[in-house]
Amino acid sequence: MQTLARQAWLTSPASRLVFSALAATGATPRFVGGCVRDGLLGQPSADLDIAVDQPPEDNMRALEAAGVKVIPTGLKHGTITAIAHGQLFEITTLRVDLKTFGRHAEVAFTDDWHRDAARRDFTINAIYADSGGQVFDPVGGRADLAGGRVRFVGDAAQRIAEDKLRILRFFRFQARFGRGAPEPGALAACAAAASGINGLSGERVRDETFKILALPNPGPTLDAMARSGVLHHILPQGFDLAGLANCDDDPLRRLSAIATDGAGAIAARLRLSNQQSRRLKFLMSPPHDYGTDISRPALRQLLYDHGADAITDLALQQGSPEQAVLVKDANPPRFPLGGRDAIAAGMSPGPEVGELLHALKQQWREDDFRADRDQLLSRLKDKVV
Repeated sequence: MQTLARQAWLTSPASRLVFSALAATGATPRFVGGCVRDGLLGQPSADLDIAVDQPPEDNMRALEAAGVKVIPTGLKHGTITAIAHGQLFEITTLRVDLKTFGRHAEVAFTDDWHRDAARRDFTINAIYADSGGQVFDPVGGRADLAGGRVRFVGDAAQRIAEDKLRILRFFRFQARFGRGAPEPGALAACAAAASGINGLSGERVRDETFKILALPNPGPTLDAMARSGVLHHILPQGFDLAGLANCDDDPLRRLSAIATDGAGAIAARLRLSNQQSRRLKFLMSPPHDYGTDISRPALRQLLYDHGADAITDLALQQGSPEQAVLVKDANPPRFPLGGRDAIAAGMSPGPEVGELLHALKQQWREDDFRADRDQLLSRLKDKVV
């Protein structure tokens, strides 16, 4: 039996406390999911999930008796959250799905580890490890992980029918752990069920899409998503993957680089925040005079019009980190005059004040912001007289 390499989370005082509390009542707790999968690859993990073969109420009592804080986060589905030494553990009783409703399910508790594994999404996420690092692998996840294969547990179409988000999760895990082409059966099942993405909430689609876009090299995976018809249900207004070539790894910049139309529709579908929506709209419809070879005066004018954050975003989207650095040095000063200066120069309060200041500001902008406050005051007085 394979033993998990010693991980900090495996031997920490928090883990030992939680495992000993659960085992004290005769239960068998095991780590499961991402922490075990990543641990087998020698990678750290902050998300610690535990599966255990006793009812959630018994788990709560055992942990509280050991002085561990417990939150009944999903008691109906067998899940509680334990907090020990500041570390969170999501602890779930072994279960089987009786009925599924997207991300939710009607479940029954069990003490059968094989049945619990059979309801999970991918084989590489159905590997368990006890407190000593001994690995329990009922569906062959270790071999798939070592071979760079992302496979659904059991029938791919059934797993997807239980939750259509698994389509996007398949591509995300393929991008992270897959080597070579995606598993044909899994890819075919994703393609056949692609329209089901339309029924998912915008938040869930956004989160998975952004996780894919944030990966070091999402291009091949996005290409597979396009060829299977999946990407069309995320960006139905159109996309062009060539836009990824120069863009950095920010997910929203990458989204703007590949989307070809419909910033407003994309923002609404993915439930973007107001700030994200503004960024996406600007990046998809940038100023026509912006380019990586833009002159310093023109750059300063754009900075004045749109702000440093927006132009830095644009520079990084277009693959010009050097331009992003220049933004900081090229940032123009604030316009040094205000309404009080116009009134002090003899103008009466009213809309004319704003109109005159706007005209002076435009002249100052077009002259590369050279005039200082004294020079601008002189121009203001000349206009008033």
